[in-house]
Amino acid sequence: MKKTKFNLSKADVTLFENFFTQKESSQLFNSLSQNVSWQQRHINMFGKRIPIPRSTAWYGDAGKTYEYSGIALEPNTWNSDLLLIKKRIEKEVGREFNSCLLNYYKSGKDSVSWHQDNEPELGVNPLIASVSLGDERMFQLRPKPANGVTKTDIPLKDGSLLLMKGTTQHHWEHQIPKTAKAVGPRINLTFRII
Repeated sequence: MKKTKFNLSKADVTLFENFFTQKESSQLFNSLSQNVSWQQRHINMFGKRIPIPRSTAWYGDAGKTYEYSGIALEPNTWNSDLLLIKKRIEKEVGREFNSCLLNYYKSGKDSVSWHQDNEPELGVNPLIASVSLGDERMFQLRPKPANGVTKTDIPLKDGSLLLMKGTTQHHWEHQIPKTAKAVGPRINLTFRII
C-alpha cells in the first residue's frame, strides 16, 4: 500500500493506493453493484427538477439520517460488504464510522460538481473516508475562494482510499468532473460520522 499526504494549505488529505487488492476490489465492486439499493434521485435547480448525474444509496446505523441538496436520506441497514470495508478503514484511521454515502458512476458522463461535505450533521471538522472501486476517475480539489490557486488533481484508482479530515471541508471544494474518455463504471463509498 502506497500512502501519499498532499501538501495543501488548511487541508489534511491523504491517499492510500491499493488499500484493497485488485481481487478484493473486483469482488466488492461486483457484489455492491448487484446488492445495493441504488436510486436515481432528483434535485431542484433553477426552478427545474433534474436527475442527479449518478445513482446513490445511503447506509448507516439506525436513525442516522442525512440531508444534502434538499434530499433527505433514511439509512438502509449495513450489508456484509459495507461492514467489511468499514472495519478495514476504521482499523487504519482509528475512528468508527456510522454511515456511508455510495455513488455509482455508470460512465464518464456521470459526475459530481464542486461542493464541500460541510452539512451540519457532519460536525465541525468532518472526517470523510472515500473508497474507489472500478475504473479510475479524476478527483479534483480547489481552495475556496480560489484566489488564483490552481486545482489539485488526484487520480482515484481501483481499491484506493482517500482520507479528508481537519479543516479541509471549511477551505476546499472537491468534484469528480465529467470526462470524454472511455471510462467504465465506478463505485465510490464515502464513510462519515453523523
